[in-house]
Amino acid sequence: MNQQQLEQLRAYCSSDAAFEQLRQNLLNWADISKAEQQKALFRVITKIRESLDLNTIFKTAAIEVRRLLSADRVALFCFEPNSGWNDGEFLAEDVAPEFKSVLLEKVHDHCFGERYAIDYHKGRIQAVSDVRSAGLKECHIEILSHFQICANLVVPIIKEETLWGLLCVHQCSGSRTWTSDEIEFAKQVSTHLGVALQQASLLDKVRFQSEQQKALFKVVSRIREPMDLATIFRTAATESRQLLGADRVAIFRFAPDSNWNDGEFVSESVGQGYASVLAEKVQDHCFGDRYSDAYHQGQFQAVADIYSAGLQACHIDVLSRFQIRANLVLPLLQGSYLWGLLCVHQCAEPRFWEAEEIEFARQIAAQLSVALKQAELLAQAQQQSVETAAALDHLKKAQTQLIQSEKMSSLGQLVAGVAHEINNPVNFIHGNISYARRYAHDLMELVKLYQKHYPEPVNAVGDRAEEIDLNFLIEDFPRILASMQVGAERIRSIVLSLRNFSRLDEAEMKVVDLHEGLESTLLILQYRLKPKSVSNPANNIQLIKEYGQLPLVECYPSQLNQVFMNLLSNAIDALEEQIGAREKAIQEGMSSDVDSLRQPTITIRTKLCDPRPCDQCDQLHEHHPLKGDRPQYVCICIADNGPGVPEKLQPKLFDPFFTTKPIGKGTGLGLSISQQIVCERHHGTLQCISQPDTGTEFHIRIPIHQHKVMQENLKPSGALNQAEQ
Repeated sequence: MNQQQLEQLRAYCSSDAAFEQLRQNLLNWADISKAEQQKALFRVITKIRESLDLNTIFKTAAIEVRRLLSADRVALFCFEPNSGWNDGEFLAEDVAPEFKSVLLEKVHDHCFGERYAIDYHKGRIQAVSDVRSAGLKECHIEILSHFQICANLVVPIIKEETLWGLLCVHQCSGSRTWTSDEIEFAKQVSTHLGVALQQASLLDKVRFQSEQQKALFKVVSRIREPMDLATIFRTAATESRQLLGADRVAIFRFAPDSNWNDGEFVSESVGQGYASVLAEKVQDHCFGDRYSDAYHQGQFQAVADIYSAGLQACHIDVLSRFQIRANLVLPLLQGSYLWGLLCVHQCAEPRFWEAEEIEFARQIAAQLSVALKQAELLAQAQQQSVETAAALDHLKKAQTQLIQSEKMSSLGQLVAGVAHEINNPVNFIHGNISYARRYAHDLMELVKLYQKHYPEPVNAVGDRAEEIDLNFLIEDFPRILASMQVGAERIRSIVLSLRNFSRLDEAEMKVVDLHEGLESTLLILQYRLKPKSVSNPANNIQLIKEYGQLPLVECYPSQLNQVFMNLLSNAIDALEEQIGAREKAIQEGMSSDVDSLRQPTITIRTKLCDPRPCDQCDQLHEHHPLKGDRPQYVCICIADNGPGVPEKLQPKLFDPFFTTKPIGKGTGLGLSISQQIVCERHHGTLQCISQPDTGTEFHIRIPIHQHKVMQENLKPSGALNQAEQ
C-alpha cells in the first residue's frame, strides 16, 4: 500500500490510535497474503517437478492462480508457430461456473503481432483494470469482450528466449485494480511455466532422439539383411511416418532418361483418410529445370505451407493433387546420381519442420541411398555371376561336346574303317558264290551223267565214292553254298549298318529314316542284348519294338544315332545292374521265387505327335490335327523297367559330368550331350520320366522339318504358339 492510500485511511479514522491499529492489521493481512502466495507458488513448482505432463502442469497452475487471486478465469494461451503471434488458442483454464469456457478457442488478433508481440518478448506485463478505458485498439477490445473480460492481467510465457504464450488472469464480473504482489506472483508462476516448457522440450528431444535411433537402427538392420529394396522402402516409410507423426511418407523414383521431370511413387506409408499415391505417375516439368541440380548436390526442401513458400504454380498444382499442405523432401542418391526423393507429407494443415525432424529424415535418406548403392552393386554382382555361370556352362558344354565329338569321331572312323576293310573281301566272296554254285552244279550234273552211263565203275572209283559218301556230298554241297551266300549277305548287312551308324558322309542335315538309325544302333549293341542264360530266361533282356509309321525326318543322322546309343546303353546298364542284384539276392537266399521276377525289358516306341509336351502326346496324331491334318513332330520313346532314378537325382541327370554309375563305368557326358543334340541342334525336347522300382522312360521329340521350325522361331509369336492357335 502506497503513502497516498495510507493518508486516505488516516482521514477515515477517528484517532491516531485507531489508524495505527488498522495499519498494523493491514500489514498482518499482507504478510498472510504473501505467505499464501508463496505456498501457492510452491505447490505450482512442486507439480512442475513431480509431473512431466504439460497439460497437468498447466491445469494445476490455472487452479492455484485463480484460487489465490480470486479471479473469474485463469487461462494459458499458446501462439501457433509461424503465425506472427497473431493466432493461437487456449490450452488450459480454470473458470468460475457463471462464465463461459475459453478452452480450445481459436483466436486471431492481427493487432497483437504488430503492436504488442515485441514488448512481450522483452518481458512486458500488461495489467488492465478496465478494458474499456485502457486505450486499447477496437479490434483488441472486441476480442476481449467476446470472452466477457472486463479486466485482465497478462504475463508472457517465455520458452528458450521465444514468446511461447501468455498467462491470462481475467476478471469478468467487473473492473479490478491489480496489486504489485498479484502481478509479481503471476510473473513468478509464468517464469516457472517457462522452465517447465523448456524441460518438456528437452525431454521431447531426448525421447525423439531415442525413437530416432531405434527407427534408424531398424532401417539399417533391414538394409544389412538380404532383403529387396521394396521391403527396405516399406520399413523406412512406416518407421519415419510413425516417428514424425506425418500424414504420409513416400518414396519417389524418377523415370530414367526423363531429365528428372517424370516418375512415380514406389512405396509409401499413409494415414487413414488420405489417398494413396502408390504407383501414381507424376510429370512436373518445373522440377528438372529448377530443382534437380540442387537435389543432386544434396540439398533438401522443408516447406511449412506450399501456398506461402513462393513455389511455382505448376509445382503447387502437382502437390495439391496429392492433398499436400506441407512437405519435407530429401534426395535419394545412388552414388552421385539422383535416383529419387524421400517425401514427408503433412496433408491436414501447415507444419513447421523442426531441426531434429529434418536431421532424422536426412539420416533416413542417407541410409536409403546406401541401400540403393548396395542394390546397384548387388545387381552388378548378380549379373556378373550370371554371365560367369553362363560362360562356365558354355565352356563345359563345349568341352563335353569336344570330348564326345572326338570320341564319336574316333569311333565313327574306326567303324567306317572296319566296315570298309570287311566290305572288300565280303564283296569278293559274295560275288563269287554265284559262280561257285553254278560250277558246283555243273560238276554234280557231270557226276550224275557219268553214273548213268557207267553204273558199274572200276573198283578204285567205287571205293573212293563210298569213302567220301558221294551221294551225301552231292546232296549237302548245294546247301553249304547256300549257307555261305546267306552268311555273306548277313556280313554285307552288318557292314551297311555300321556305315549307317557312323554316317561320316552325312555330317550335314539330311532327310533320313529314323528306324534305320535305331536298327543300326541295336545292331552295334546286339552283343549286349543276346540271351545269356537258357536255364533262367528272367535274366535275359527282352527287346520290344513298337514302331509307328514315320515319314522321313530332316535331322543330323550321326548325332541322333549317338543319342540312341547313349539312351539304349544306359537302359542296358540299368537292367544289367538289376539282374546282378537279383542274382546276388538269390545266391544269398533272400529271394527264391524266380518265376515271380519281372522280365527285364527295353521298349522302343516311335510315333507321330503334336507340338505339345511328350507326356501329353500319347494318342495318335489324328486326334490332334494341325495345319493340313499332319503333325509336325515325331516322338521316340526308349523305356526300361529297371530300378529307376531317385526323384532327388532327376534334376541333375542332364548336368555335365553327373553320373549315377560307379566310378570308372560312366563319364556323366552321355545325357548332357544328348540333351544338347536334341534341344539345341534339333529344336526338340528330351524328357526323363522315372519312378523308383518301376523304370525309366526317355522321350525324344523333334520336328519333322527343321527348316520350318527355324523360320517360325524368327517370328515374334514363336512356332509353338502359332501351332497351338
